Amino acid sequence: MSQRVLAFFALCLCSLFLAAQTVPAAVQQETPVRTKHAMVVSIHHLATDAGVEVLKEGGNAVDAAVATGFALAVVHPAAGNLGGGGFMLIHFHDGKSTFLDYREKAPLAASANMYLDGKGNVVPEMSVVGYKAIGVPGSVAGMAYAEQKYGRLTLAKVMEPAIRLASEGFVLTEEEAQELHESGLAEFPESKHIFQRDGNYYHAGEVFKQPELAATLRRIAKDPQDFYHGQIAKQLAADIEKGGGLITEKDLASYEVKEREPLIGTYKDYTVISSPPPSSGGVALLEILNILEGYNLSRFGDRSPAEMHLITEAFRRAYMDRSDYLGDPDYVKIPIEQLTDKKYAAAWRAGIREDQATPSAALKRPAGFLPPPPTMADVRHESPQTTHYSVMDADGNAVSVTTTLNNSFGSYVTAAGLGFLLNDEMDDFASKQGSPNMFGLIQGPANSIAPGKRPLSSMTPTIILKDGKVAMVLGSPGGGRIITTVANIFLSVAEEGLNIQQAVDAPRFHHQYLPDVLYLEPEFPDATVNSLRAFGYEVKVSKGHWSDGECIAVDPQTGELEGGQDHRHHYGKAAGY
Repeated sequence: MSQRVLAFFALCLCSLFLAAQTVPAAVQQETPVRTKHAMVVSIHHLATDAGVEVLKEGGNAVDAAVATGFALAVVHPAAGNLGGGGFMLIHFHDGKSTFLDYREKAPLAASANMYLDGKGNVVPEMSVVGYKAIGVPGSVAGMAYAEQKYGRLTLAKVMEPAIRLASEGFVLTEEEAQELHESGLAEFPESKHIFQRDGNYYHAGEVFKQPELAATLRRIAKDPQDFYHGQIAKQLAADIEKGGGLITEKDLASYEVKEREPLIGTYKDYTVISSPPPSSGGVALLEILNILEGYNLSRFGDRSPAEMHLITEAFRRAYMDRSDYLGDPDYVKIPIEQLTDKKYAAAWRAGIREDQATPSAALKRPAGFLPPPPTMADVRHESPQTTHYSVMDADGNAVSVTTTLNNSFGSYVTAAGLGFLLNDEMDDFASKQGSPNMFGLIQGPANSIAPGKRPLSSMTPTIILKDGKVAMVLGSPGGGRIITTVANIFLSVAEEGLNIQQAVDAPRFHHQYLPDVLYLEPEFPDATVNSLRAFGYEVKVSKGHWSDGECIAVDPQTGELEGGQDHRHHYGKAAGY
């Protein structure tokens, strides 16, 4: 027997030994919040309460999702927003599904090389901080569209909790007060004034009121078109122009919500409903799961080195395809059917060695399945700080929403007189081919900047069915790590039998093809780290945590809803009735 085979058997034995130790004991003992009828799970307890309040007043899951979204714009300014964008995935109790794309768009004056200097190099921070980083916001349009078309109540009704929170204020926790110390906010006078009291920082226990934001919310509740065609649009465009940004009244007036068909695939006996482009999330998630479907992962044990190796190799291959093929479907043709083909996944799987990592530089895409990746001639003219929330109502409707400013507090710019922060979503485009964005993601020509184009996103709101009924509502923030976070959570439930709270809190791992590094959260034991290095991985253990899963599962025996609120943050909540 060769030394390589002996080494592989040793790794497998080590994996079996470590399987019971890898998920921390505290996580193993966790139980989810359980409700009988309806549930909201979000990163902020007051936003969750807003959604539950609307559900109890007769609203459906969409009403509650819109209420939660507007409340997050008040109580979670780092990511909840009016000045950003997002995706809303809806699955109705009659079996139909839809996907609302209210992703930000590039201004009409944007150009492919707008962030390069005279030598063709990316200007540091230009696509991340300040007025030129801002894309045309879509959140208000998206939430108003969802409420008008699919809600049961009125926009004014579901916005009442958010308006109340902005005008009356809310008590800050220590964690929230510290978040407002963000140094980037101090670079812009309006942001420094509102969020940092001109340098007199807020402290835990103080009430944070936002009267300008309350006034803006009242105007939106009365007429959401004011944001894109009325006085709000005029104020916003004038302020951005004054700061040197590109967004005009015409940009705002031409913004539109796109209603798209969700992507639907399968993993064993589960149906996976997820996000279509311009999200890369659904395509990459389905490709990952298609590759892994050929393995019996549960035989290894949750987060054992042997299981993590196979999952990582699937991550690596899906992210290679992400970088080459994905972008805004309105600007570039994307071979979605081929990328999510199970035969293509089987061809990828055939090249995975169970005893050794595949270096990204050596990766070769299976031939005969896909057209050549797009080039510039084919192209027609996300933070960590995103936030996700999940909702289910008593009728069985489910909503999965991921919304973002991109970086924490977006561009750090607050719209003068309007009280809300603006995104830095332009960084999600490819500022230069082959150069990484803030998340280290390498972007291809399919995601080049063009006027009116929507940047590629990693946001992955997902709904899982089993036997035709909702089994899970999933999603997370985390920039380029969103897709792997959703996969981590789903596989921990589907393959390892963890409950949704355990799955959300279990330590995460991530690989994105380039850089060729396997990233681990800090809770993994040294033995696991050493075993992964023995497979051939360059392993980097993070000092902190990433992402924030706010998820729901349905107990298949009782039908009760189970909420998994991510304990990486301490002010979130799963609640219902």
